Amino acid sequence: MSTRPPTPSRRTLLRALAALPASAVLLGELPGAAFAAAPPSGSATRYTIVPFLNSNDGTVNVYQSDDATDFRLLKSSAFTPPSNRIRDASVFKHTDGYYYLTYTTHTWQDVSTTIGFARSSDRANWTFLYDYTVPITNLSRAWAPEWFVDSDGSVNVIVSCSVTSDEWIFTPYRLKATNSALTAWSSPVALSGIGSNHIDTYIVRTGSTYHAFTKNETAKYIEYATASSLTGPYTISRTGDWAGWGSYREGPSVIPLDNGGWRIFFDGYGDGTYYYSDSYDTFATWSAPTALPVVSGTARHFTVIKETVSGGPSLAKNVTRSFQSANYSTRYWQAQSSLLNLPVVTASSTAAEKSAATFTVVAGLADSNGYSFRDSAGNYLRHWDFRARFDANDGTSTFAKDATFIARTGSSSGAIRWESYNYPGYYLRHYNYQLRVERTAGTDLFRQDSSFVPVGAWG
Repeated sequence: MSTRPPTPSRRTLLRALAALPASAVLLGELPGAAFAAAPPSGSATRYTIVPFLNSNDGTVNVYQSDDATDFRLLKSSAFTPPSNRIRDASVFKHTDGYYYLTYTTHTWQDVSTTIGFARSSDRANWTFLYDYTVPITNLSRAWAPEWFVDSDGSVNVIVSCSVTSDEWIFTPYRLKATNSALTAWSSPVALSGIGSNHIDTYIVRTGSTYHAFTKNETAKYIEYATASSLTGPYTISRTGDWAGWGSYREGPSVIPLDNGGWRIFFDGYGDGTYYYSDSYDTFATWSAPTALPVVSGTARHFTVIKETVSGGPSLAKNVTRSFQSANYSTRYWQAQSSLLNLPVVTASSTAAEKSAATFTVVAGLADSNGYSFRDSAGNYLRHWDFRARFDANDGTSTFAKDATFIARTGSSSGAIRWESYNYPGYYLRHYNYQLRVERTAGTDLFRQDSSFVPVGAWG
């Protein structure tokens, strides 16, 4: 990854002259638990983002992903508002079946007292609804509106606002929809305890606790706070570089993964990179930030919606299958000295070679919606030091996770990609005809190398 000198955020630039940008959740998958289950056979997970572009804040693209890592373009310039700009777009799906956007309506230099709304039935084609003037006395700017759907079904927008007496000091406010059409809103209520000089506040709920991720505009770090009520009072308990994400970070968005973890996305505007990081202990610790492939450097401040949709991979369990490479059709999975390789297998191969290329498909050891694979000796396919190999089940949770894979749609008809359960975004992929678990590169070649077609068993 190439780097460049840190670029100040738009708010920092304006401070220098005198003196940025969601919660998007699908109803039915409210922010209350991490929903630790892979999609069932025939279904797929779908994540959608609607970012404005680094090169253009007058339109948004729509991208989708089945693993929250490898995002692919659904439609470019999917929505351009009839006037003004579109920044910091937040998306969710309402009970009426439509997807809704809310967004910042002006560029960072301008006074911006409205937030915009748009609607779509398919995520690709959008209709402008209206611009809403946020009713705060002496309002200067209303930025980064974020959807938050509470466990009672109430629809809220968390928006960062400043007033004319100090136009670069932002405070988060809650607007609550007072009708199902999302055309009427309650009076703004400040989120108590977070206080001024915080922006891009994103909230998720687990159980009875509200978790807020919010950027401190002075320190440039994403901070963490909790409360027992949506409007607070919040207690900020993590400040500075508490998660190891670094500074000059903004636009946090937090979503559940299929394996029970949580993933945060954020805009590393200081170095021009979009990052993600994962947590498995309810936000206490996080993995090292990783650049998001494909959209990093192009997309700016977005939120993520997660859905379970039909049309995903389907594979029977408790049956024997062989697995053919999607881009090397004469080559198949085969156990060789406890390692998984990809040799040529044909009708003239020996019985032993055919048996070694035959596997029993069973329910995932760590998640019954996932998959595990046994060889003819009863050993399980698992990753070890990122190499795919076969070992006896030792009964530990680590082994179960190492030996569980989530089915994702492959690069060609009938092909399946096998994502590591405990390393999201890592796939079984062949290289030099050896099978390894590697992080997706977001390229067509990687998708082909990690795609395998289940076929009738050789053995």
